[in-house]
Amino acid sequence: MSEYTVEEQVVYDRPDSLSSIQNHYCPGCTHGTAHRLVAEVIDEMNEKSNTIGVASVGCSVFAYNYFDFDFVQAPHGRAPAMATGVKRVLPNRIVMTYQGDGDLASIGMGEIVAAAARGENITVIFVNNANYGMTGGQMAPTTLPGQRTSSSPTGRDVETNGFPIRTAEMLATLDGAGYVVRRSLHDPKHVRQAKKAIRLAFETQRQGLGFSMVELLSICPTNWGKTPLQALHWLEENMIPYYPLGDYKVHPALSQKI
Repeated sequence: MSEYTVEEQVVYDRPDSLSSIQNHYCPGCTHGTAHRLVAEVIDEMNEKSNTIGVASVGCSVFAYNYFDFDFVQAPHGRAPAMATGVKRVLPNRIVMTYQGDGDLASIGMGEIVAAAARGENITVIFVNNANYGMTGGQMAPTTLPGQRTSSSPTGRDVETNGFPIRTAEMLATLDGAGYVVRRSLHDPKHVRQAKKAIRLAFETQRQGLGFSMVELLSICPTNWGKTPLQALHWLEENMIPYYPLGDYKVHPALSQKI
């Protein structure tokens, strides 16, 4: 080996459960981070061949292309209902939905509440970036008070538009929920915590403990009109105070895994 030879060591590789294709997400979007975490967990649990995903409508509409395991596409907001049908027909499969806040907390609010209330043994990955990302950055049920969007250019007025919905806190009150938490994707520490939560959500399902959901606070630099770095700081400074991170419902059977 010459003095100019540099040995290379692979320190990270693409998870098997992610397809080796380029995604369509905007630069800085943390949907890609969420995808990677889900894929890593599925691989580590050795559940790739046993998992069925349900894609929603929104920025994540092409999730079925990006995950390399069985996937189906649901109508807007109906992913929990479709996942319910899949899980009841194939109860031994791991069934997950991957949904944004416009899909889950607006048109799909009735679906997600009913699935949690029934205790459907499915796992929901809920990506909250506080706007309708795919259709142009309009105000969503999760848009913060005063936050400017393409449909609220002067900021969300709670007197006319109401207050944002804290979905995790609401679903945690339902008896059918086994595991409901909120995490964030704004820095490496919180990304690691998010991965652990996703693993516990799938463990909840594998143990038959009821409905599980991990809400992930995510950035949308394009529609927020910020650079990716600015968006990460904005999330930390503005979203987390309104959407506190934490465990809102943890089944007692999971206590030893926390």
